[in-house]
Amino acid sequence: MQANMTSNDLSLHGVTKRFGATAAVDDVTLQIPGGRFICLLGPSGCGKTTLLRLLAGLEAPTAGRILVGGADQTHVPTHRRDFGMVFQSLALFPHLSVGENVAYPLRIRGATRAQRRARAEELLDLVRLPGLTDRRIHQLSGGQRQRVAIARGLAIDPKLFLLDEPLSALDANLREHMQIELRQIQSRLGVTTLVVTHDQKEALTMADIVIVMDRGRVQQMGAPMEVYRDPANAFVAGFIGTSNLLPARLLDAATLEVSGHRLALDPADRVKAPPGPVTLSVRPEDVRLDPEGLPARVTFVRDLGESVQIVLDHQGHEIIALFSPRERPQVNLGDAVGLAFAPGGRVVLP
Repeated sequence: MQANMTSNDLSLHGVTKRFGATAAVDDVTLQIPGGRFICLLGPSGCGKTTLLRLLAGLEAPTAGRILVGGADQTHVPTHRRDFGMVFQSLALFPHLSVGENVAYPLRIRGATRAQRRARAEELLDLVRLPGLTDRRIHQLSGGQRQRVAIARGLAIDPKLFLLDEPLSALDANLREHMQIELRQIQSRLGVTTLVVTHDQKEALTMADIVIVMDRGRVQQMGAPMEVYRDPANAFVAGFIGTSNLLPARLLDAATLEVSGHRLALDPADRVKAPPGPVTLSVRPEDVRLDPEGLPARVTFVRDLGESVQIVLDHQGHEIIALFSPRERPQVNLGDAVGLAFAPGGRVVLP
């Protein structure tokens, strides 16, 4: 199969969707280069599925414009957008064979029987289901049905491939396997792909670009590690992965006060707030134990195999620290310890 070499940049300009007085999507403006794998991430009710439905043409925006490859798609009917979509429920037709399900978008576009079968076989090979063209849907496993839905979404060589929590019904091992397969398929075809998910790990491991939403608005957009290491605000820091958030006061550009203790900031630390009350964000892997550090007490120790998690209490604030097995501190439940934070691992937020 030929990779799609055309530029399918996605542009949203002030896109808003209101349901009565509620803005499910609120003035979203984005510029996304074509050929990327994008994960739209956020808590339930943040607007991510509504935004996907706006892109698909299943909902009409209250305001704003949607462009793909420079062409305005805002008011183009769904069936004329040439977008592929995989629904959370998969929505496969039980009365059709696997091949007929895959080729259904071509059937409604008037392709011949021979064209439909050839395309179905090509796509089933792509998703590693060769020889299953004539199989019935009820004869497939959950992972196989997922692959059929992906193949059907790609049948028309879409300009934009949209997936709404496509892996949520799979068990953990199969889900991880399908994450890899979906990413490999997207890389091979070069199709601009947008996946809605609430799974942070899924987004961080699959995406070229992560878009974090909350209350209908985009909170941050960037490469996965950029969003993880350099969150734009306390919501992103708390939602993406695990983050320790502590109230603090920024005295000047190089000095932070936490619980009455002064900490010298490193040039590699990221300061995103003016002097005054702030929130200090530190990832668990950047927490250190230091006798000279902030006073804390060990409240929980858990061996996770590839890492050791230690939970500490600092003046009523829970702090989670993560260590490799080789670096495991020799501490026990109830021990008094000191806390420190690795230089470059501190983010000072408004």
